[in-house]
Amino acid sequence: MSIEGKREQLVEELMPFEDHFERFAYVIDRAKSHPPLAVEYKIDTFLIKGCISQLWVFPKFNEGKCYFQADSDAAITKGTATMLCELYSDEVPEEIISLEPDFLSEVGITQHLSPNRRNGLTSVRAKIKAYAELCLDKQ
Repeated sequence: MSIEGKREQLVEELMPFEDHFERFAYVIDRAKSHPPLAVEYKIDTFLIKGCISQLWVFPKFNEGKCYFQADSDAAITKGTATMLCELYSDEVPEEIISLEPDFLSEVGITQHLSPNRRNGLTSVRAKIKAYAELCLDKQ
């Protein structure tokens, strides 16, 4: 599935919820359904700065595509970061760099996050984009 297709699928999954409480319940359920990041990747190298919770994003580059996995000690943080990782995983660096995660605003997620969580989300996007830029040289 294309990155645009994944984006549209995420929007379709989140739009039916009537209010932000239901959306966040869904985000928390997504977080619970994803396996935790392996302990050896929960290190400062992969820790996202600027997030009030502990949040790690582990990147990998394989056969010309980037892959990302997230974990956090806070369910909402893990859920939103996991959605970003799902969106950008299995994509070439150019696609990752070009697509901003505006779907989170479109479905009413970012508007209901605390300023610290929004900063953390911005830091996740910056980390993913920076990794994709590094991978451009590996192609």
